[in-house]
Amino acid sequence: MSARTLTCVDTTLQDPLVGHVLDGRYRVDARIAVGGMATVYRAVDTRLDRVLALKVMHPTLAADATFVDRFIREAKSVARLAHPNVVQVFDQGTDGSYVYLAMEYVAGCTLRDVLRERGALQPRAALDILEPVLAALGAAHRAGFVHRDMKPENVLIGDDGRVKVADFGLVRAVDTVTNTTGAVLGTVSYLAPEQIEHGTADPRVDVYACGILLSEMLTGDRPHSGDSPAAVLYKHLHEDVPPPSAAVPGLAYELDELVTSATARNPDVRPYDAVALLAQVLDTRNALSADQLDAVPPQAVTTNHQNAEDRTSVIPRSLSVPRPLPVNDDDAELNRTSFLPSPPPEPPRRGRGRAIAPRRGLLAIVAVVLLALGLGAGVWYINSGQFTKVPPVLTKTEAEAKNQLANAGLDVKQIKREYSDTVKRGRVVNSDPAPGDRIRDNDSVTLVVSRGPEIVRVPDLEGYALDKAKERLRNEGLVPGMVTKAFHDEVTPGFVISTEPGAGTERRGGSAIAITVSKGSPVDVPEVLGDDLEDARQELEDAGLKVKVASGRVTSEYEAGQVAEQAPGPGRQAAEGDTVTLTISKGPEMIEVPDVVGDKVDDAKQELEAAGFKVDEDRGLLGLFGDTVKGQSVDGGDTAPKGSTITIEIG
Repeated sequence: MSARTLTCVDTTLQDPLVGHVLDGRYRVDARIAVGGMATVYRAVDTRLDRVLALKVMHPTLAADATFVDRFIREAKSVARLAHPNVVQVFDQGTDGSYVYLAMEYVAGCTLRDVLRERGALQPRAALDILEPVLAALGAAHRAGFVHRDMKPENVLIGDDGRVKVADFGLVRAVDTVTNTTGAVLGTVSYLAPEQIEHGTADPRVDVYACGILLSEMLTGDRPHSGDSPAAVLYKHLHEDVPPPSAAVPGLAYELDELVTSATARNPDVRPYDAVALLAQVLDTRNALSADQLDAVPPQAVTTNHQNAEDRTSVIPRSLSVPRPLPVNDDDAELNRTSFLPSPPPEPPRRGRGRAIAPRRGLLAIVAVVLLALGLGAGVWYINSGQFTKVPPVLTKTEAEAKNQLANAGLDVKQIKREYSDTVKRGRVVNSDPAPGDRIRDNDSVTLVVSRGPEIVRVPDLEGYALDKAKERLRNEGLVPGMVTKAFHDEVTPGFVISTEPGAGTERRGGSAIAITVSKGSPVDVPEVLGDDLEDARQELEDAGLKVKVASGRVTSEYEAGQVAEQAPGPGRQAAEGDTVTLTISKGPEMIEVPDVVGDKVDDAKQELEAAGFKVDEDRGLLGLFGDTVKGQSVDGGDTAPKGSTITIEIG
């Protein structure tokens, strides 16, 4: 797909930040977009000379200290999500009233741009976009975070084709409640029912939003629409998301099942996180043929629907022959032809009317009808008469599934019971053959019914080496989650201090367990700013730290060859053996000194400070009441380091 540039700059309004250097480091070049919480700019990191995106919180929100604290705390958490499909957070800070995030800049377009331009996508393209989105969300979910605001605007498609998830600004820890002051944060078209009703946000709200996203990609339109946000919210709560094939006839049955699974109104029926949904997506892709994946959606399906007719095309079957109404799409094809071999009803007789036509005449009529429909009796018998399809029984109760199979003329051969994290106890997890598969009439089906989630106790991993701890979790049916390091005076570096949740806590099988590993006793990082490189290296190594020298040099107040920057900074704590990165100065920036001799004192100070210098006054005994510059410590026209002090003599 073609990608348009993401930087749609609004030049109609003057933005006070454009052209400003934020926090003395980030030069703001252009405004990219304005959202509900922040404005995003294209900027240049003048220290590292790289282009990035700068997200600056709106001043009205920045005035709320609680909101800012949460914004900063959650930004730091997201910065730890090192995943190729997540827009990376590089830095966070404040500059006066501005609170900002420095993030990876992605040149390209959003999924919203693609949908607006193209409408519905082919299934292959939709899955190509959805899979990396789920990979990114899966990393977040397994690390203990929920995005909460998945929508096409937050899916970036780079010029190189890479897909990245952006704007984790609403990210929250798993199992937290977001119902503050009665408000639900998010976008109405993609909110899960439990977000609306209870304000809860666990990974399944992202799963629901991704189901809406997939439906929108396949049909070109959001599944729930209304005249007001309240109307849309009502539909999320009270109406199931319709299968995409209702809007785009001919879409594969498996795609309907995928959307239905992800958008179940009951969160217990959905996949428990993005990793589980990704597994379903991959299974669906493998089940589809090349023709099904590359099915071209009708051109009439676009993102600008005004009525139902624009979304759905209904072609009625012939009305010339009476037949029962189809129960569902799977029955429709069978009902279209199944009347043919049935004997005609006996015509009513009135008195001594005509007798029934001879059988030979009936066969001739049937043959004519078959030929008119382009069918041969043998073809009908082989393709339709002996076979049916397994009806959709997934997530049905055991009784409902048995009844639906019986109505299709099929028997239940066996009931198997398995643990399931995604399907409620007593409901069907799977069937053999699978729903939609062809099966002979009167054959048998095996049902797999859920036992509910398997409950596992978190083992006590304190004192385990990290690799052994991960192995133990897997053996217990759990998943190793995010690993963080912390100082500890007693636990050996590389060994487990604790887990979250703690030992003995009950969790569903497959749940992610975060691990905290010791990095040993803390070491105070000495200050080496302004030191010569070799002296700085020696001091850091004596403290038990390693040294890395950055490849580039920067202008600074320090002389060339001296240390201009260090990370971690002085006074910070590091573990023994950690690396301190040193950036070497290439000397101060030299600029020309203005000639201010003969100027008034205030004018001279203003001119020198505007040029980038500090100013000191030397009045002496004779200059106490003077107002004119008689001399300056560096002559006008000579150069001096930017930021250095120029002394003016007043007489």
